Amino acid sequence: MIPGVAPLLLTAAGFVALIAASLILRSFGPRYRIGRLLAVAPHVSVAEARQLAEAGTRRYVRIDGRIDSEEDWEDDDHRPLVLRRTSYAWRPAAGGRWRPFDAKLEVVPFVIREGLDELAVDASRITDGLVTVPRQRVGHAADLEAMTAAGIDPAAEARMEVGYVSTVDHAAVLGVPQQGPDGQLVIGPGLGRPLIVSILEDAEAMRVLAGGATGRSRVAIAALVAAGICFAVAVAWWLLEAVIGGGASAALAASPDPTIRPGTDTRTSGGGPGLVGDPLFALLVVVAIAVLSVAASLAWIRVTGGPTKPAKPSR
Repeated sequence: MIPGVAPLLLTAAGFVALIAASLILRSFGPRYRIGRLLAVAPHVSVAEARQLAEAGTRRYVRIDGRIDSEEDWEDDDHRPLVLRRTSYAWRPAAGGRWRPFDAKLEVVPFVIREGLDELAVDASRITDGLVTVPRQRVGHAADLEAMTAAGIDPAAEARMEVGYVSTVDHAAVLGVPQQGPDGQLVIGPGLGRPLIVSILEDAEAMRVLAGGATGRSRVAIAALVAAGICFAVAVAWWLLEAVIGGGASAALAASPDPTIRPGTDTRTSGGGPGLVGDPLFALLVVVAIAVLSVAASLAWIRVTGGPTKPAKPSR
């Protein structure tokens, strides 16, 4: 095979696998971004978040704590709610992708508490960042007057999805600690990222965000792993060609007579053999392999959500 062709083919295969994984992950829509932020956002305590807000330092962080409110209300199941989001979607009767139609948000002021420290949550600005086990009901557009009034086919499928947060929940809240318009310290959306409130453990949250498409997510993970392997093998192949193949050729070209002549033994005062190949290039290749390994590990952590944490006790 022509030198250099095999690693080029491996590199091309790695890029194809990487593009395929990216397309699959993007197909999850906003849920992919929510899951990625849950996996990588830095954890801070409530006290540290308050210090960031007071100092005016804008950072997107994650706080874990207990939900609390003095204005919660009871639903039909006697849950003390602080937030309830009801969203509606539809799709043609023949099936296909669900299309969002409308959403209704009910929320009262609440805080996330850690010990004696607390921070208000600007939940009135939450959109796709609510991560709960959704309660769903599926029917037809004819059951909702608003859908038929909007010109949607009455025979189309309609879905109502309800998510809620209560004062018995522990939650992860992701956002930017800041001072609100009234001077109150709050955590809310910012820096181009959404406010996220998740009442689920990270592993369960990832499953909910995947929407049951575990096969698709596994294919994406396999494609990422395959891309990392292709890149690592390609770099190793280049290393072998540059250091071993090129070095051997250079040595033979420099010494047509393989016999040892006086003065070439390293134990004498004559000139000893020098380094062959390109040591600097070899060093750069080794560094590149290390960087690719770290990048592949980070990609795995971002997709899988990292190590599972122990369950948090309920109040």
